Amino acid sequence: MEMAMETRSITAEVPMVPRMTEDPAELVPELAAVSAALFKVTGNGSVPRSTISLVQLRAGQIVGSTYLTVLHTGFLRKAGESEERITSVATWQDSPYFTGAERAALALVEAVLQPAAHGERVSDELYAEAVEHFEDKALATLMFAIGQVNFFIAVALIAKPVPGRSFNDPWK
Repeated sequence: MEMAMETRSITAEVPMVPRMTEDPAELVPELAAVSAALFKVTGNGSVPRSTISLVQLRAGQIVGSTYLTVLHTGFLRKAGESEERITSVATWQDSPYFTGAERAALALVEAVLQPAAHGERVSDELYAEAVEHFEDKALATLMFAIGQVNFFIAVALIAKPVPGRSFNDPWK
């Protein structure tokens, strides 16, 4: 059975209203505890917050979420990151602005979110590269940071919160 794909004209304006009119966190209040736990896990200090934000920005770019892209760009700006680093996340492979550890982290999020042409998404070679830059706790934290953004990708793509609104209030 073929499903018709609805497409929007590329020149059509995108409305500044969420697709889902009720805040999912209000519909499922148990989310607050899960969200708080994820932020606590990723904020344990073993991976710089800037690295986590760069990874989460790249995840938003990969999945095509304006909400996540704007959100994590804002977090990076507030943290004092340079415009060069922020804007070159999409092209990090040939950007001179990232450390080896940041490159390994960005490669990991891409491997997790994009299908592999051959073999595993996260190859043994990529894993070995990540281990060169991250100790065990930091690598586990980085995995959870990728999982954290993945947790919210579904909300961003399905509910479509309004980009640029407060992180805590995109449904108003």
